[in-house]
Amino acid sequence: MTQPMDQFDFVIIGAGAGGEAAAFKARRRGASVAIVDRDLFGGSCPFWACMPSKTLLHAAGVRAVGGDYDWRHAAARRDYMINREDRDYPDDSGHVKGLEKAGATVIRGEAHILGSGRVQVRTVSETRELTTKNIVVATGSVSKIPDLEGLADVHPWTNRDATSTEDLPASLLVLGGGPTGVELAQVFARYGVPTVVVEHNHRLLARDHPRNSAAVEAGLTRDGVTIRTGVRAVRARAHAGQDGAHIIDLDDGTTATGHEVMVAIGRDFRLAGLGLESLGIDPSKRDGIPHDGRLRIADGLFIIGDPAGPELHTHVAHYQGEMAVRMALGDDIRPDYRALPRATYTDPEAAFVGVSLEEAQAAGSNAFELVQDLATTAKGYVAEASGHVTIVVDRASRTLLGAAMAGPAASEVIHEAVLAIKTSTPIDVLADTIHAFPTAARVLGSLFAEAADQLV
Repeated sequence: MTQPMDQFDFVIIGAGAGGEAAAFKARRRGASVAIVDRDLFGGSCPFWACMPSKTLLHAAGVRAVGGDYDWRHAAARRDYMINREDRDYPDDSGHVKGLEKAGATVIRGEAHILGSGRVQVRTVSETRELTTKNIVVATGSVSKIPDLEGLADVHPWTNRDATSTEDLPASLLVLGGGPTGVELAQVFARYGVPTVVVEHNHRLLARDHPRNSAAVEAGLTRDGVTIRTGVRAVRARAHAGQDGAHIIDLDDGTTATGHEVMVAIGRDFRLAGLGLESLGIDPSKRDGIPHDGRLRIADGLFIIGDPAGPELHTHVAHYQGEMAVRMALGDDIRPDYRALPRATYTDPEAAFVGVSLEEAQAAGSNAFELVQDLATTAKGYVAEASGHVTIVVDRASRTLLGAAMAGPAASEVIHEAVLAIKTSTPIDVLADTIHAFPTAARVLGSLFAEAADQLV
């Protein structure tokens, strides 16, 4: 049954962090909105990714220092956080009600773009055609499964399986040493699961600052994780190991084993089948998605979140959702990614914003770097913590270009550096700012003061 066409200012395809942010921003600006998703409103973050993984990291952290937080209680708390108590599947009604309260039209169904300003939605009971001034594609991403011989027989875990499992595996092999891989490896290792991480780059967190990589690797090693870097999986042999463990053959001739194998090597974007071809866009091509720096890929068509880049973070998707709506409504703005924070929530936490010294110098900056070993600071002493704080400063502009840190509250402290880079705050102002003692922020402030002295 096909219903008559509905007219909206925005039709948003995908109701994850980016789609929700776009919907709420559009409604606050008085625009009419239809938001469509075929699965959970709220997307991966609250149900399969950010919230359950951080909840499990918290539980594992309590247990690591002797707290009474066994896996049964950790899994129950996780289920509470993702609205899965006494259910087989999470309940997204809170997200639906929030969108409806804001005045958005919520449609659970499969969306297909028919052409400029036209979207067809198939629900379980009907087919609707929506017309709109603006289409926002916010379809997120899914775990990339490599084309590896024998892997299908292993039935590998993705992050979704790892964050929702009710039972601890006998052992775990993680393919991929990015944020997802290292966070979940630490969770299971702290619950006594023999855990191996295999990463083809020569260090974990290859896109993070090298000192952050070293700090996180030390933390995982302390917790019993076996780390194999600089090697790549070439074949999987299901149940070929001791007690039925899976064997992964590596390209250096060695093997790694696990009763469960989790794949965390990257993400695939869910653009196929959306009908982008009707607007002259072929998402199957390597450079099939055009970018104008304003998230617009065709007239009246925006793409936000993971498929838009430049990085795959919930906070980037949220930012882009609001930016796309503002630009569509005529605001003279464009996304600014100079101060894009990254955070990994292991113990120790790691955070990074801006550029490293090598990146700054490669871009032509007359930059210098200052580094403080966190363990030898007041914060390190009182918290029995190791790590570092690193800043990169441009001599010519006397501004901060980058900051990296690993240690307690790194994901929180980094935001002073984020704001400083965003606003090009002079180092002299940062050095003259009072930082509470004894905090990790105080360590950052001391480096600002040292940098100001070097610039005299």
